[in-house]
Amino acid sequence: MTLTVELPRLDAEAADQDLVARARSLFPQLRERAASVEEARRISESTITELQSAGLFKLFVPRRFGGHQTSVRTFLDVSAEVARGCGSTGWVTALINICGWLGSLYSEQAQQEVWGADPDARIAGVLTPSATATAADGGLVLNGKWSFASGCLHSSWAVLGHPIVDANGTMIDQGLTLVPMRDLRIEDTWYTAGMRGTGSNTLVGTDLFVPNHRIFSVPRAIEGDYATPYKDEPLYRAAFIPLLSLILIGPQLGMARAALETVLQQVPKRGIAYTMYTKQAEAPTTHLQLALAAEKIDTAHLHAYRAAADIEQAAQRGVYLDRLTRARVRMDTGYVARQCREAIEILLSVNGAGSFADANPLQRMWRDTETASRHAVIGPEISQELYGRELLGLETNITPLI
Repeated sequence: MTLTVELPRLDAEAADQDLVARARSLFPQLRERAASVEEARRISESTITELQSAGLFKLFVPRRFGGHQTSVRTFLDVSAEVARGCGSTGWVTALINICGWLGSLYSEQAQQEVWGADPDARIAGVLTPSATATAADGGLVLNGKWSFASGCLHSSWAVLGHPIVDANGTMIDQGLTLVPMRDLRIEDTWYTAGMRGTGSNTLVGTDLFVPNHRIFSVPRAIEGDYATPYKDEPLYRAAFIPLLSLILIGPQLGMARAALETVLQQVPKRGIAYTMYTKQAEAPTTHLQLALAAEKIDTAHLHAYRAAADIEQAAQRGVYLDRLTRARVRMDTGYVARQCREAIEILLSVNGAGSFADANPLQRMWRDTETASRHAVIGPEISQELYGRELLGLETNITPLI
């Protein structure tokens, strides 16, 4: 049965502001639960229910299935607001939403299978092609393991990378396929210093048949050739790698803001040990460090918003981003991550050794940011090299992910 749920249209700006306000309203309980989320190594079901009820898992789901089909900037602001309360929850919110965008790039038949019967379906994903494939009538049979599947504990579908092979077993393409979570097994492998609460475990598939209509080509997607028949929807013609990269820094913006807010609350209550400063707020060193941290966070936001505007404006015009701009968006992503990480390091110094007490939320923000900012796609050095080569017009043979 085909089911579509079209939400009433609000003014776009008002709708975006409403989504951000919904995320902001969850801050108290997200902050209160953050330590228990880390201890349990998963987001509580109460939080998942609240995020679902607020519509915050449907930012990029098409309106025809009851989604918001919102802007990239709104996505950044929502994931940042959630991460202000809990970094792990912000990360999972971001990853489930971008996997919803990936699901929207598939054929009409595949989209109906995901959201037609369940408009609230959530998707996790791993794009690394860590599987073997065998050609079968009408599709492929996959065997493999996919790490690190953020959000898999709370999703009913997964989007997974794999090789595409011909009848002789020769690899002819690289694909992404949609798979029901019931056909996969979750291995409990996520034991980390940071982002512990994301439950980014390993998905295992054994003799998994996937039909052709639930597979699309990654190389074609990188150049903007998507399977969706809804070519008039700007969001679903946004540049592939730039958007997949940029969404990773929304939570880091939120954690950096949370760290600054935490330190600003603590500074007026303290002196500086082994000095004559009985009030830390009166020390010029405090002023300089706080200003530098705030500047880095503000600069990170500006770069993130510029990248979001680049992606959205091209999609609105119906043109695909040129390689130079795509490379710059990826560089912006790495730059934002580094600025957020460096800002938190400065704030730790302002707050002193007490930052690392278990009871201080700063140590969790630090560990979460240190972990999240080292995602392979974010890597500032590789991103800078890519952009530099594009500026010089040199052939880029480092990675196809531009």
